[in-house]
Amino acid sequence: MKVLLRIFPAAHLVISTLFVLAALGLLAFSGYELWQVVAPAESVQMADRLSHVLDAIALLTIAVAALELAQTIVEEEVQREAHMSAPTRVRRFLSRFMVVLVVSMSIEALVAVFHFSRENPANLPYAAAIGLTAAGLLVGWGFFIRQNEVAERLEPEAMQAAKSEDRKIEASRSSK
Repeated sequence: MKVLLRIFPAAHLVISTLFVLAALGLLAFSGYELWQVVAPAESVQMADRLSHVLDAIALLTIAVAALELAQTIVEEEVQREAHMSAPTRVRRFLSRFMVVLVVSMSIEALVAVFHFSRENPANLPYAAAIGLTAAGLLVGWGFFIRQNEVAERLEPEAMQAAKSEDRKIEASRSSK
């Protein structure tokens, strides 16, 4: 069983690396989309250029989400080797993930509104659905945090341990 538990941080590191590679791929695709905006092609219409910019923003948003998720996994699962049994750990991990998810979905909703308002206004309800989903996630996350506070009060030592680990990780970052 101990051998199996030692495999998990390595697997998390591999998964994080793949998230980073995916983010770099999305960054390259976004660069290509932006190149389509400034490329000296006279046949490209202004609406097409705007579409390429919006596509680039959408790709960059997903790339940021992938990078943030990779960083969260590395910090929580590899560096800290955290086990998701304590309420503090669960809240911290989910909070980091939810911030990225809600912000990404909000940006995606905004991009969709700009895109659909110009190209196909009939699809605006889909953009609204993305925005409402982001709002629903934000409300659910807030409810989760509120309910989690009670559990954290029962385990104050878990919060102290998490803060201690944060200081250690910050110290290792600043020493590099």
